[in-house]
Amino acid sequence: MKKYGKRYNQAKENISESEMSKEDSLNLCKENATANFDESVDVVFSLGIDTEDAEQNIRTTVSLPNGTGKEVKIAVFAGGEELSEAESAGADIVGGKELATKVASEEKLDVDIVISTPEMMAEVGQLGKILGPQGLMPNPKTGTVTPNVGKAVEDFKKGKVEIKNDKLGNVHLAIGKASFDTSKLLENLNEVIAVVEKARPSSTKGDYIKSVHISSTMGPSLAIDINL
Repeated sequence: MKKYGKRYNQAKENISESEMSKEDSLNLCKENATANFDESVDVVFSLGIDTEDAEQNIRTTVSLPNGTGKEVKIAVFAGGEELSEAESAGADIVGGKELATKVASEEKLDVDIVISTPEMMAEVGQLGKILGPQGLMPNPKTGTVTPNVGKAVEDFKKGKVEIKNDKLGNVHLAIGKASFDTSKLLENLNEVIAVVEKARPSSTKGDYIKSVHISSTMGPSLAIDINL
């Protein structure tokens, strides 16, 4: 059985097992974020989807109105004018075939997001064994394969994040930091809920969003009622 620290157990005593309103749960989440660093506030959706059915898997993006509070490191594979646009937009690593060759030889790429122009995907596709396990392979569904790489870099730097379910049908993402005002966290949370609801596959049956929980990095999980 997993053992928790004293801080976690004390926080756990302060919460109810029943669902709470979004605002109340965010306030309590912030109160329970007592670590000596600015904890992330995370949301987890349990979805009623069949993950073995490719059409029911969720993969989209959401632009958080107030960002995530995290510095995002981005690599861009492009050439010519697009390469200059990506660099001007704030991309941390840029390059073309030479960058693909370097990544292939070093077998790593220390970034959070990889963006590519369609023309460069022939090169980037060969890095699947490196980028795939890290969840970094560019995909048109997430806006990471695009001719407009400069705009993509700006969007992800401002708070655009991916929404993708895991093998158990859960969606997990950060919606900000504990230092954010509750109103800003609530705006971000509402935007995520709206996008997840909109992404419901037409073939799903029964309850789609089965439960929603939020927590800070080191805090206990709180069940929330997304209708309150």
